[in-house]
Amino acid sequence: MSPLAFTKRLSRLRWREWLILSEASAMLALASLAISFVPFRTLVGALGAAHPHAGGDASSDARRADEASWAVRAAAPFLPWRTVCFQKGLALHVMLRRRGIRSLLHYGVAQREETGLAAHVWVSAGERVLIGGREAPEFACLATYPAAPQI
Repeated sequence: MSPLAFTKRLSRLRWREWLILSEASAMLALASLAISFVPFRTLVGALGAAHPHAGGDASSDARRADEASWAVRAAAPFLPWRTVCFQKGLALHVMLRRRGIRSLLHYGVAQREETGLAAHVWVSAGERVLIGGREAPEFACLATYPAAPQI
């Protein structure tokens, strides 16, 4: 997208979209810092803490989850550092939890001939994968955060 087209698109955003883009940018920054400086065990331990569910209806939760997912995907390419699935997934997971929407952060691995072991993170809410879903089928899920209940 050319800078002019991008500027025109930004000028059409509503104030609510600007707010959620700002939140996504801040969450991506915090996720990047956390991944760099917080031990993994501590970081994933904190992922289980959710705000109480606000009791919204399913369609409202789905709309808010889609908005948050859009904001993370839209903000990530314009940050001055590289964001990958782990930062995006962590940022979205936190944004959903703040809204009282239950979500799972999935951590998976795959063995690749050309590069060796690869890792991937994706986020789901209910049956829907909100971010990282295109690549997810290639990876074996090792863990979910918060931990999925054992059956």
